[in-house]
Amino acid sequence: MAAMENKVICALVLVSMLALGTLAEAQTETCTVAPRERQNCGFPGVTPSQCANKGCCFDNTVRGVPWCFYPNTIDVPPEEECEF
Repeated sequence: MAAMENKVICALVLVSMLALGTLAEAQTETCTVAPRERQNCGFPGVTPSQCANKGCCFDNTVRGVPWCFYPNTIDVPPEEECEF
């Protein structure tokens, strides 16, 4: 019985590591955008959830600029192959 539990735990750890690795690789956008550089992605009265559903960022702390805006693209350098 204990051997089966160990196999299940190992499988869950492996799946979690693969999922987290994929998320880290796929993150090529950031919501860190200077207020004056924000490109509007919403409409007047847009809610944070409506904005997020469009794949955009929401920040209502700065007046006079779009609160729902497109994220900045991060330049991700290609992975280098390791030599052993």
